[in-house]
Amino acid sequence: MSDQATVTLTRQSGYQFLVDFGPAIAQLVADEPPPLGAAAGPAPNHLLLAAVANCLSASLVFALQKFKQDPGPLTVTATANTGRNENNRLRITRIDVQLALGRPAGELEHLDRVLAQFEEFCTVSMSVRQGIAIDVRVSDTTGAVIKG
Repeated sequence: MSDQATVTLTRQSGYQFLVDFGPAIAQLVADEPPPLGAAAGPAPNHLLLAAVANCLSASLVFALQKFKQDPGPLTVTATANTGRNENNRLRITRIDVQLALGRPAGELEHLDRVLAQFEEFCTVSMSVRQGIAIDVRVSDTTGAVIKG
């Protein structure tokens, strides 16, 4: 895995952005739901949920494969719970993730050990759980930094 990931967003119109992950990955359109946007693609909260769910899924598969086990068709659902902070701003207050194995637990050897450790392998969910420092930098069309 690379030590650095970069995405580039380019505003298309309204609240719709083209998300470019680089030359080897298909682009996607992200958009806010109505009344702000047109829901032409996933909203930022959907992308966060997808990142958390995908990372946890991959971590579970990795932990199982360490013991040469296959979960079968794994299904994962992530749900964001939102609420208002002290400044009355809407925030994600909790993410619930449900992972469903595609095989009976009894068919998977060392499942207790897998379940005890797989979350520790997930870079994204462990980072989100701790909080992520975000440095914001804003520049204008001349390149002058106006914030940050």
